Amino acid sequence: MPAVIGPRERDLLLTEPVARLATIAPSGRPRLVPVCFALLEQPGGPVIAVAVDEKPKRSPDLARVADLRRDRRAAILVDRYADDWSRLAWVRLDCDAEVLACGDAWPAALEALRSRYPQYRAMALEQLPLLRFVPARVISWFAGD
Repeated sequence: MPAVIGPRERDLLLTEPVARLATIAPSGRPRLVPVCFALLEQPGGPVIAVAVDEKPKRSPDLARVADLRRDRRAAILVDRYADDWSRLAWVRLDCDAEVLACGDAWPAALEALRSRYPQYRAMALEQLPLLRFVPARVISWFAGD
């Protein structure tokens, strides 16, 4: 069953533009990369979409995709930093992931990603892998709690 995302966590996920995606490398060590993401409401609960985009990469065979094909466990961390430390906050979603072969398998996710990131409007995301994350656990911290 997907985890419940509370209103403060949802607000942070909707307003912060970058997340950190943690996957498990073959060595068992964590692998961490920044990603663009979109939060979508699905009939079974909230999910996170992450595109494999056309930005230049060292290799077309991304380690994060291979990691998720081998081990579906992942974490997504979104944080807010401010010089005013009373505004600090973070939310971590421990997720089960799915690698979709092509973005056109999930049109609603592509629409949400393109709405959030105008740069994606000019990219052929339909032909690239798309990552789907179902939160199993939500952990958060907000300054002042």
